[in-house]
Amino acid sequence: MPEFLYPRDPAYVVAAVLLGVLLDIAYPYHSGLALRLHPVHTAFIMARALGKPGSSRIRGAVTWFTVMGTHLTAYGTLLWAAWLVSPYAWILAAAYVIKVSAPIKLLIDTVKGVYEAASRGDWVRARELTQGIVRRDVHSLDEGHVLSAAVESLAESLVDGFTSPLLYVALLGPLGGLAQRIANTLDGALGFKEGGYADVGWFSAKSDTLLNYVPARLTAALITLLGPLLTGMALSDAVRCWLRNARVTESVNAGHPMAAMAAVLGVILEKVSHYTISCGNTLPRPEHVRVAVKCVVLTATTWLVFVVAFIFLVTPKL
Repeated sequence: MPEFLYPRDPAYVVAAVLLGVLLDIAYPYHSGLALRLHPVHTAFIMARALGKPGSSRIRGAVTWFTVMGTHLTAYGTLLWAAWLVSPYAWILAAAYVIKVSAPIKLLIDTVKGVYEAASRGDWVRARELTQGIVRRDVHSLDEGHVLSAAVESLAESLVDGFTSPLLYVALLGPLGGLAQRIANTLDGALGFKEGGYADVGWFSAKSDTLLNYVPARLTAALITLLGPLLTGMALSDAVRCWLRNARVTESVNAGHPMAAMAAVLGVILEKVSHYTISCGNTLPRPEHVRVAVKCVVLTATTWLVFVVAFIFLVTPKL
């Protein structure tokens, strides 16, 4: 692999990963020009423009490769140009690519805001924040199902937006993480079975499923391992509940982190008329959301340590 894609010195890649995460923590919000140029934004706009509802699977595949190829070419050129300047310029460019590929702070802030609003009885604000991270209409849901939606999205998005892209950064460099993020965006733009997207979104949905298959299960295992440290849940009980409920969702991936989170919290997570993940006797209460946020922070931090170790110890030998 060319050095501008993955330098032979793993210290450069590790520095880019750590700086990218720090940039996300320092500046998780995007607006104005930064938002318009954000690859998730541009990929979504391109996907919707090219993948018209009612189009064929062939058009969907062409759309996927066009959006993916355009973005990887653009950001690959950025990394190439930065490498020509110096390795330190490359670290800065790569850190930006990783920042936009593996965001976590905004998700945590949003769900923490749901907890704070629910704790003070401000369900208008709690619903408003939750609606920003889920597709379902939360304004018609009762309070327990609002919190369930927030916890479900927190667990699923941990995979889609953090653990999965960082794994691909470790394996393939910054563009690997970006490719996973663009694939996830394409699924979010086109991967529906309704509204005329069943065919045109098929390739995007399948690609996202394939890319996240392993990360979803590894992340769920880590949640199940670490969560009991916060909740006191017996590890054996958490594992059994995770594995028993992992396949109740239509998505073959999303059920794993959600079931793992329900298991360590000891709660029911439910999308009415779609699935019920039963690891307790009650829907989440505000205190469960607070613990879920702590669990995600602990899981994400541990994952980051593993990724750094992998880059240092394993990648040079591949």
